[in-house]
Amino acid sequence: MDFKKTSASKTTVTNNNRIIEDKVGNIYKAIVALEKRSNQISSEMKEELVTKLDEFATHNDNLDEVFENKEQIEVSKYYEKLSKPTLIALKELLDDQLIINNRKESEK
Repeated sequence: MDFKKTSASKTTVTNNNRIIEDKVGNIYKAIVALEKRSNQISSEMKEELVTKLDEFATHNDNLDEVFENKEQIEVSKYYEKLSKPTLIALKELLDDQLIINNRKESEK
């Protein structure tokens, strides 16, 4: 799922735990799955942000000159306004886009 085009909320929303538990079968498994998925999304976002900011980087050894780049500031602000990885993972779970496999059940 593209985290830029998600319809996940940008602020914290109270969710019914029963709905999340019904999707997975166990609230603790759901929390672990959401944590793993949000870490994946977070690392993807961080990698993309770093590659975009590296385009603006100047590799000078002179510490006296610090330039403010307007495009760099706009890119940073854009990524700050995106939904948080935890909310994106929760939206994926609620929209049945996140598949959770239980290792013990799949081995049988």
